[in-house]
Amino acid sequence: MTDAATQHPRVAVIGGSGFYEFLENPTSVEVSTPYGDPSSAIAVGDVDGTPVAFLPRHGAGHEFPPHRINYRANLWALKSLGVQQVLAPCAVGGLQPETQPSTLVVPDQLVDRTTGRVQTYIDTGAAHAPFADPYCPDLRSALVDAAGDDVIDGGTMVVIEGPRFSTRAESQSYAEAGWTVVNMTGHPEAVLARELGVCYATIALVTDLDAGVSAEDSVDQAQVFALFEKHIGRLKELLGTVVAGLPEKSDCGCADWLADVTLPFELPGPTS
Repeated sequence: MTDAATQHPRVAVIGGSGFYEFLENPTSVEVSTPYGDPSSAIAVGDVDGTPVAFLPRHGAGHEFPPHRINYRANLWALKSLGVQQVLAPCAVGGLQPETQPSTLVVPDQLVDRTTGRVQTYIDTGAAHAPFADPYCPDLRSALVDAAGDDVIDGGTMVVIEGPRFSTRAESQSYAEAGWTVVNMTGHPEAVLARELGVCYATIALVTDLDAGVSAEDSVDQAQVFALFEKHIGRLKELLGTVVAGLPEKSDCGCADWLADVTLPFELPGPTS
């Protein structure tokens, strides 16, 4: 089998450190970017014979809180290795009665409530990425199909700045708006992927009921980490199924907008 480091992985997973074991025979690849260092070296290995890259968004030791993650470097580094599709599992708080802990959700919409993050590569000129539908429809369909009946298909993920959890009033306002789940890392990952012409979709594991959903309970970090760890195996199996079934080419249109604009930078890609 070809050394993973010499392959150009078409698919990447951005997730928690528990996903390192997702890859077979991983090789660590250091990647530099114009935006600084990514959260960690990128692990490149196989999933059932398919080259896949893995990047822990919080760093190998979970050293970066959500608002300090170098999202631009992370997506740029993956694109520079040849990645065209990103699967982004994440932990979320449930905002609706149907989003109980352990529920899986594949959102189709995103609301940005972050406040201090650099969320674009476009610092000059006119190049406005379409973002009405923030997730790749083909990747979404693949995730939903792999999960079967064990998933909520669609919903809105609101992304907050963190690292604190929401107040009850904030959580109640999100729920009253009809939003489905709340998260701290889904933005600007999704829009940066779109700017680079990379397909992106997330599958969200509900780890808790957010503070405003229950009058008695509130979320805490230990609860979130424990439930996510409990379901790591479930997510790995699901993602493995998705990776194995992804076609080499897609007509999803996620990169089509790039044909009509002049970017103020050259898109990265593998050099050999």
